[in-house]
Amino acid sequence: MSTRTAFTEDEVKSFAEKHSLLRLAHLPLGAPLITWLATDYPLEYPLVWAGVTLLIGYVYFCYTSCFHECAHQTLTGNGRFDIWFGKLIGTLALVPYTCYRESHIRHHAYLNTPRDWELWPYSDPNMSKPFRRGFAWMELLVGIFGPPITYGRIYWHKDSPLRDKAKAEVRKEYLVMLGFWGSVFVLCTLTDHWGSYFRAWFIPYCLAGFFQSIRKFVEHLGMSSYDPILGTRTVIGDNWYTRLCTYLNFDIFVHGAHHRHPKMGHDKLARETRSYIERNPETEFPVFRTYSAAIRHMVPSFLFTPGVGMNAGADPPGKTREAVVDFVTDVSKEVVAEEDVVVTG
Repeated sequence: MSTRTAFTEDEVKSFAEKHSLLRLAHLPLGAPLITWLATDYPLEYPLVWAGVTLLIGYVYFCYTSCFHECAHQTLTGNGRFDIWFGKLIGTLALVPYTCYRESHIRHHAYLNTPRDWELWPYSDPNMSKPFRRGFAWMELLVGIFGPPITYGRIYWHKDSPLRDKAKAEVRKEYLVMLGFWGSVFVLCTLTDHWGSYFRAWFIPYCLAGFFQSIRKFVEHLGMSSYDPILGTRTVIGDNWYTRLCTYLNFDIFVHGAHHRHPKMGHDKLARETRSYIERNPETEFPVFRTYSAAIRHMVPSFLFTPGVGMNAGADPPGKTREAVVDFVTDVSKEVVAEEDVVVTG
């Protein structure tokens, strides 16, 4: 278990050059709309209610991207704050922070391989195609249930790689989660505010789950390569809408460079991607200029063969470094088998 990400001196200095707080401003700016949803007024304006719900759902979705930054501890570079904020978001999302972080460390280290806990069942060659299809549809239609299952699995599974200290931390996080949501449900019952709960939280959060599943599928479904840059889809937008969405989601759409350099500040990922493209002109990169183009590229895999790695037609991966317990600086150089690395430099 790695509680704190180990950064080099240069990596720590790079955080002083980026600004994250502005990317968090959409939640406090959206607070009046969330408050409005909690009242009875939306019932009188159904079309406005639908529009505001969609907007707040996207705001909640952006905070799943913030959760991702907290797991890497690259949100602010202040490990203590990132852990605290990540545990807060995890409590709201029903995903223990430690489960998410430990799964995500292995997701970066063993991308698209059977050891990629985060992409189960799509990365598991023992999972049948019908099961993977059913799971993909479940994640799409009721996306709020996918992450608690996928990330919680690293704790509950009989072959869990978590050690006793990590498991004890997860138990505490589950207890905090139970206490918090138990209190919310008791208060809703005693004060008869279930309508407020569903309007201000549950329905928008269901939309956030849908957006999150789409993002996950776009980044990964159908990608067979074990190379971190070629094994993920990257979107570097050339229109204002895609650039805005990328900004609000901490550049997570620039996914290939992020997968290779999980400790790199999000503000440097697009530049790094362009650098790899320039140094490898003979390589065809899965980089898209619009998010809709990336979605179109993903859809056939979602509909017919939802999978990654071996379930997307790849040969078994080469031998990787064992027991990676923290994010590394360069996954291709430090973890991935030499025969699986395609993008050099």
